[in-house]
Amino acid sequence: MSFHLRLAATALLGLLPLTNAAYNLAREYKGQNFFSAWDYYGKYDNLTNGDVIWVNQSVAVSNPQLTYINSAGNAIIKVDDTTTVPYNEKRNSVRLTSLDKFNLGTVMVFDALHVPYGCSVWGALWSQGINWPAGGEIDIFEAVNLMTANQMALHTESGCAQADGVTQTGITQVKNCDNNGSNGAGCTVLDANTNSYGEPFAAAGGGVWVTEFAKTGINIWFFSRANVPASLSTDTIDVSTFGTPSASYPASSCDPAKYFSEQQIVIDITLCGDWSGVKSVLESTCPALNGTNTCYTTYVLDPKNYVNAYFELASVKIFASDPSAVVTAAGVTQTVSATGSPHPNAASGMGPTGAVAFGAFALTAMLGLVLQF
Repeated sequence: MSFHLRLAATALLGLLPLTNAAYNLAREYKGQNFFSAWDYYGKYDNLTNGDVIWVNQSVAVSNPQLTYINSAGNAIIKVDDTTTVPYNEKRNSVRLTSLDKFNLGTVMVFDALHVPYGCSVWGALWSQGINWPAGGEIDIFEAVNLMTANQMALHTESGCAQADGVTQTGITQVKNCDNNGSNGAGCTVLDANTNSYGEPFAAAGGGVWVTEFAKTGINIWFFSRANVPASLSTDTIDVSTFGTPSASYPASSCDPAKYFSEQQIVIDITLCGDWSGVKSVLESTCPALNGTNTCYTTYVLDPKNYVNAYFELASVKIFASDPSAVVTAAGVTQTVSATGSPHPNAASGMGPTGAVAFGAFALTAMLGLVLQF
């Protein structure tokens, strides 16, 4: 290669923003088309033994509505809080799974105004591989009953653990991520911020969870509303500016490339079941069960117990370091805007900022080859 070609390539490279921590907006689920990008479970909770039916979409949009866009333009996902449930029947709720899948090199961002809470309530924002647990699971927000803070976790096959001495603000409770160990708890971290769940979360105006799914590891940040980084409202984010994560799982002790396949996002609310319905767990934050009463008989039958059992989501965003990291159900990569329509340059699978970042990546690789001559 000629000297002039090398010089030109170097000059072009200097004009492009290069940072290993930079991710560009690839998906934004928001507004009237929010629910078009998700699959409804459509049957009873046969996964965590909760006392709910995760309804299909036609039931969810009927009366009472369990999924809808409110007057503020936010997505509501809730438990039925108006129907008195006959004994031995289950209460209606919702479980959504994203149609899109996300590979290594993506960041999931949940902007919430309200999360479900209350005695017997078990809500979660999370992701999983298709062949669970072989494909791994990332619990971003998960809490039950009247816990004082959110709990984050990974669930994997045997061999993955959280490293010793990780830098995080949360409190590690279990280090072994093996789903068959610790009664299926996974490697859990309790958020130190009490605004991460329940009434304090709502009173603070909600907050944002940011989850980096990268070759170097998995990191989760929680920002209460007053501390949300301004860059999260832009098309490009740099996770190196976000400070210490709430939970950190470096690849040194749990390699995401080995233990995690492409992920689908799940949003769900169940009642009682294998965690929130366990007597000792329930009674640790809620009134003791009397006599032969159970979580089901004490709470599930009465709709008044579920006025706070809902998500209010302003948006779900996916940022990617490479546009190929985001794949639709049909296997076709494209970038979808807030309204569900393609961004500029959608034919190439990237918006303007994505094109610049990917161009920087390609040019860096080319320059490396050029300079070998």
